[in-house]
Amino acid sequence: MPVLYSEFAIGIAAISTGMMAGIYFAFSVFIMKALNTLPDEVGIASMKSINKVILSSGFMPLFFGSSLLALTLIVIVDNPLEEPWVKGAGAIYVVGMFLCTLFFNVPLNNRLENAKDEKEAQQIWLMYKVQWTRWNHLRSFSSFLACIGYLIALV
Repeated sequence: MPVLYSEFAIGIAAISTGMMAGIYFAFSVFIMKALNTLPDEVGIASMKSINKVILSSGFMPLFFGSSLLALTLIVIVDNPLEEPWVKGAGAIYVVGMFLCTLFFNVPLNNRLENAKDEKEAQQIWLMYKVQWTRWNHLRSFSSFLACIGYLIALV
């Protein structure tokens, strides 16, 4: 891959993973804490609303685009100075952000959404607030590490 295109793509990867880190960081440090201060039925309704709205927002192209770019860079970057940082950043991002989301956060979202009644939703919510947030910390940290890796590759 020509150096100019490689640096541009790595720069976009750094920006997009940094943006994802910021989104997840916000959920970890104050959004979930704020939802936790609300009555359960309000917190549940708020999270369900967030989960619906996010699917048709600018988050989705960023989520899939940054993941696809990370995978693409793992395959195509061959500059010996950039390669270990880019491949490491991409692997951390794909596993710690993308796969974590698919295998942990999304199933928890679906479980909350598909609760049979308010009592079941409240039982799920007690577990959800802890587990979903724990997995979100991993997504935030993985996105941050990937961003740092891409930035190091550029310098």
